[in-house]
Amino acid sequence: MNAARKVPVVDAQGVVPAHGYRSLVVVLLSPLAFALVFASWTIFAVLGVELKGALGFGEVQFAVLLAMPMFTGGLAALPMALLAKRIGGRRVMIGCLLLIGPLLWGLSQSRDYGNFLLAGAGLGLGAGSLAAGLVYVATLCPRRHAGLALGLYGAGMLGAGLTYFLLPLISQAYGWPAAPKLYLLPIGLVTLLLWLFADDEAHADALPATKGRRQALSSRPLRPWREWLPPPAVWRLALYYSFFYGAFVALALWLPAYLVAHYALSLKSAALWALLFTLPGGLGQILGGALADRRDFRDLRWWVSACVMVCLFVLSYPDFTMQIHGVHGDLSLRFSMPLGGFVALLAVMGLAMGVGKGSLMCLLYREYADDMARAGGLALALGGLFAGLLPLMFVVGNEWIGVRTAGFMFLYAALAVCMLTMLWDRRTRPGGSA
Repeated sequence: MNAARKVPVVDAQGVVPAHGYRSLVVVLLSPLAFALVFASWTIFAVLGVELKGALGFGEVQFAVLLAMPMFTGGLAALPMALLAKRIGGRRVMIGCLLLIGPLLWGLSQSRDYGNFLLAGAGLGLGAGSLAAGLVYVATLCPRRHAGLALGLYGAGMLGAGLTYFLLPLISQAYGWPAAPKLYLLPIGLVTLLLWLFADDEAHADALPATKGRRQALSSRPLRPWREWLPPPAVWRLALYYSFFYGAFVALALWLPAYLVAHYALSLKSAALWALLFTLPGGLGQILGGALADRRDFRDLRWWVSACVMVCLFVLSYPDFTMQIHGVHGDLSLRFSMPLGGFVALLAVMGLAMGVGKGSLMCLLYREYADDMARAGGLALALGGLFAGLLPLMFVVGNEWIGVRTAGFMFLYAALAVCMLTMLWDRRTRPGGSA
């Protein structure tokens, strides 16, 4: 006689609550998957500088190569998040990680620009793992510590540090084709751990087809396609998040090349200096999520935005010489940002961006926990598309305007528009809160 199959208890949101070790497994393995995906994106940040000399890439080609993973990742984020809600985040994460492995191997075999672009576009599909992991963590994390859990997940951007530290050494010792193979074993290991130890989140749609459930599903009307789009309020918060996410990702990819060109550093030294931007960014995301668990940090983004704006204002100044005709003769002033000052501003800005990302993602969860697939997926989609636009804007400043710091000027203008939008929205919404 077969034992009766036990039907899980479903909460008000249609999700089976997580108990025991499942939350811990999700919180630990999901950031590792995020870190490996992000590390695979930043391969071009390090290798691209070497490939420019070895294969004769131009600045525009290099910018397009950097932008390709972010652009395709932005396009894939929302559909993959919705797919994760339907079939389970763990399954989508495993599928995307399995996709990245052959692409990394193909990247090591590439020798012409077209193949690199195709590999970069394929790596961008790994954003499906990021979006699915966000849905996965939001579904199974402890609700009292959701901000901390989401902050730990977002801190997977620290995977860029792995690229910055190891890839120059691997490339110098064995040649650049060996560098992409570095991630094959860790990706395979994390995929295996997810398959063995992580459970699928059980939604109401995935429960056994009991008589009551069949009647409920048969009576449920089909949703029009317009209802799959996020509501306007989600677009507003996703727009705010997209600046911090997109600007951070784009700068993480662009900084090694910028430091090599502007300060005449070696690739290894430039990559290590760039760590001082990504590390505070990852730690700031954990801090922002943890703080948002304790109180409503809805207004925190104003302070974070002001801090980032000040840093961008100073970073936007190019080297210049000014001659002033004084009463007792001419005075000459010269400004040149030293490397130490540049990196210090980057560290402060990275920390502020991390706090902004962590607190805003917690705010998205707090207001749309029952719809994180659409809310979080849209935030990652807009952030990925914005990040894909930035390398092209940076190269426009370098090649067409002739000012290397024009990229920081563009970020300053984008943040100003974002803050004006927040101010307008705060004044027009009932109660004056945004």
